[in-house]
Amino acid sequence: MSANCSAAQLKALTEFGYNVGLAFQVIDDILDVTQTSEQLGKTAGKDVAVQKATYPAIVGLEKSRQIAAQLTAKAFAALKIFKGKAIALEALAEFLLKREK
Repeated sequence: MSANCSAAQLKALTEFGYNVGLAFQVIDDILDVTQTSEQLGKTAGKDVAVQKATYPAIVGLEKSRQIAAQLTAKAFAALKIFKGKAIALEALAEFLLKREK
């Protein structure tokens, strides 16, 4: 264990990382079907073309958006232990949820 972080804080950071990482993937899947290649800066629709099992392909676009929002909320909740001192991580989660590419 690090001297800079309690076990509870480490657990909270792990939970934050898990939820924000999964939210990133869900949002990436959403963007692949909702944005153009020009907007994304990469080829859009690749996942559909190869019939990849993405969140929108499995649960639909609206449910995927709900899942991304729920995961982001869980990420925010995990940071409560830091009592407002994790502003940078909160900003990262917010940015990822609202990103368009």
